[in-house]
Amino acid sequence: MAFPYAEAQPRAASATASVWFTAYPGAIIARAGESVLATLGDPALWCTLADIGVQAIHTGPMKQAGGLSGGDFTPTIDGHFDRIGLAIDPQFGAAEEYAAMSQAAAAVGAVVIDDVIPAHLGKGADFRLAERAYGDYPGLFHMVEIAPEDWPLLPAVPAGADSANLSPAAVADLAARGTIVGELQRIIFYEPGVKESNWSATAAVQGVDGVWRRWVYLHYFKQGQPSLNWLDPSFAAPRLVIGDALHSLGVLGARGLRLDANGFLGVERRPDGPAWSEGHPLSITANQLIAGMVRKLGGFSFQELNLTVDDIAAMSHGGADLAYDFVTRPACQHALVTGDARFLRLMLRELARHDVEPAYLIHALQNHDELTLELVHFWTLHARGRFTLGDEELSGAELRERVRSVMYDRLCGENAPYNLRFVTNGVACTMASVAAAALRIRDLNDLTDEQVQQIQRPHLLLAMYNAFQPGVFALSGWDLVGALPLAHDLVADLMADGDTRWINRGAYDLLGVNPDAAGSAAGLPRAVALYGSLPEQLSRPDSFASQLKAMLKVRQDYRLYAARQIDVPDTANPGLLVMVHELPEGLGMQATALNFGAQPVDEVVRLAGARPGQAVDMFSGLAAGQVNSQSELRIGLDGYAGVSVLLPNT
Repeated sequence: MAFPYAEAQPRAASATASVWFTAYPGAIIARAGESVLATLGDPALWCTLADIGVQAIHTGPMKQAGGLSGGDFTPTIDGHFDRIGLAIDPQFGAAEEYAAMSQAAAAVGAVVIDDVIPAHLGKGADFRLAERAYGDYPGLFHMVEIAPEDWPLLPAVPAGADSANLSPAAVADLAARGTIVGELQRIIFYEPGVKESNWSATAAVQGVDGVWRRWVYLHYFKQGQPSLNWLDPSFAAPRLVIGDALHSLGVLGARGLRLDANGFLGVERRPDGPAWSEGHPLSITANQLIAGMVRKLGGFSFQELNLTVDDIAAMSHGGADLAYDFVTRPACQHALVTGDARFLRLMLRELARHDVEPAYLIHALQNHDELTLELVHFWTLHARGRFTLGDEELSGAELRERVRSVMYDRLCGENAPYNLRFVTNGVACTMASVAAAALRIRDLNDLTDEQVQQIQRPHLLLAMYNAFQPGVFALSGWDLVGALPLAHDLVADLMADGDTRWINRGAYDLLGVNPDAAGSAAGLPRAVALYGSLPEQLSRPDSFASQLKAMLKVRQDYRLYAARQIDVPDTANPGLLVMVHELPEGLGMQATALNFGAQPVDEVVRLAGARPGQAVDMFSGLAAGQVNSQSELRIGLDGYAGVSVLLPNT
């Protein structure tokens, strides 16, 4: 069967599944004696998820990860994002159980989404063979053999380690000699004394030919994640990654694939400044190749691309069908923390200015990562651009610094000690703890029932913002149970390298199948779950899950996922955000109004294109005000509340 493959198909992808549950395998509490995959394939779980409105599960990376030291496997150093094989990691289950999970999802009309990581591997057999100069394996990675006379430029490798990070000075020396391309545009996961550059040197390794060698290799992320080389004449990296994708689709039964870290596939030296490593044409070409192959086989793909809006737009042409919304995700949380939605409105308009439709994006609550505050759009390409925020005009760099400063101040440190900064990237937190910080709740121990209800309200507001616009809406198990961050001492060993994200990855039990378990089989402690298990929540109409279910029913009934955003009007109240959408197939126009402030709002807002007549509340079916001849509608909302109205169609 032939499928169109040349162009991205975002609306076809969201029509296949527009509401995703994003699992994190290491955090799943399984039934006693069962594997994670058996638990995720439980028909009772799928009936419950389908009842809420979930149409897909993104499993997160489940294939074998970590490294190889001698004949021993070493554990993952980045939550299974350091892949070393095609096999399912035994701690999660078996390939047969993965296929059974795909079938259980299909039985309720849902699909499974797997992962491909085209930017790097872990230090498995492939890397160990490359170190030994075996065959074409060095061509798989972006690694360079260093001449013995230049070994004094390289750092000593500490006892018990297999590599050492290069200092910026060493990188500059090797670049000056033409050995490597030098420093890149940014250092992801920068941590003094741990990662000060994107390059590391191996210890001396004896090759299969008896020659001792030291290599310098590129890693955009951690030392244990050597970058793949997409331009080596062997084409080893493209062959490996495409094979991995086809295995997920053809053997495991996945319908979609995440292309993780896919914006970092090309690197090139420039005459002045750092090497060209973001928005490189090779990344665009490689993504078109992967995504086109996936579409040709009837699947779809999405990318987690934390780059400028310009780069997201460029990579949407022929690349992945959908992209993770790194643009408005921090902006909507900034709106909640400050009670001011003007920066969020600016970001929505910035997307429109670059012709990036919300329908192309995955609008998500929590995922396995930190709340990303890099705001790359204003850091690199648009640092000197001018932006209007309220009555002020700021440069991109000034705007970025202001937003980051406020977010760090309100979300961690003295004001919210339960959250932690994550290197220079953002804040390790859950959405429940973001809501708590917005409410200025400093102590999360022994919360009262009233405080839990207070936290649930802004959490639901974040859900409504993400769900009531075109595209895909995604939420995690941490969102569904209302997980709080783990006590920091419980994961101190995992955070030894500065990776504070482990506090937001606590274990959870969606169905309450193992209430006595202290944590997951992967060793993550159980998180405090404010809202409880899904069956318990669905028995109460005021619970998070029950109110989410009502939202998702409206979203599905009116096919909001397939709508087109046509207006984000100005408002007098800074906490009020309004989004106007044209619904598909003649269903009319819809407006979502959200109050990110704590105080009530009551304001008349002009909605572009709205016709005069009676507006209708899409939840209750009751009258929701009159649109006048100037396309204006009066909107009244309590604090942290939202409304969705169907606008007059005649």
